[in-house]
Amino acid sequence: MSPSSPAPPPALHDLAHRLRALPPSCGPVRLIGVDGHAGSGKTTFAGQLAEVLGGAPVLHLDDIASHDELFAWTGRLLPQVIEPLRRGETAHYAPYDWRARHFGPPRPLPPAPVVLVEGVGAGRRALRPHLAQLLWLELPHEEAWARGQSRDGAEQREFWAGWLVAERRHFAEDPSRPFADLLVRQVMEGYEVLPGPAGPTGPDQQVTYGDGPSAMC
Repeated sequence: MSPSSPAPPPALHDLAHRLRALPPSCGPVRLIGVDGHAGSGKTTFAGQLAEVLGGAPVLHLDDIASHDELFAWTGRLLPQVIEPLRRGETAHYAPYDWRARHFGPPRPLPPAPVVLVEGVGAGRRALRPHLAQLLWLELPHEEAWARGQSRDGAEQREFWAGWLVAERRHFAEDPSRPFADLLVRQVMEGYEVLPGPAGPTGPDQQVTYGDGPSAMC
């Protein structure tokens, strides 16, 4: 972390400790899914969590999806990533270039103790058996989508129109949130982490760590 970078929120240190203590779920790897609606802050959260985990690898599902297969990418992910990690081998996947509209050269993904899989659909039923834990970024879809569209600007307006239809269809057919072990909410000074619908203490119960007040940013 550079001297100018803000310190990660304390809640992430507690969460990282909890994730490291989980049993491996995919060969020697504790595979952690980070799911949520487009624009909910998954990439930022996963990056900060990876830093606290000592530089844990992050697989961004945007690199696996493509214009032609926004959600029909399981057939690539399983053989390119999941199967090698299960064998304790370095996986190699071809990241998609969204501007050039083609897949690039292979990129390695090592079988680290903790690997984060971040993106819409990270908690799909085909992946859940391989996950040590599923985290859901808790932000209503209307707010998340508005944030994402504002971020991407007018040039991506047509893409977003198609994406919204595809995301609605995906979560209607293969929802993730009901299976989330933990819900992550952005708050004024970091994050708070709550047990998810699949957690042993019941849905939406406050856990013992968090940062700042519970009002959303």
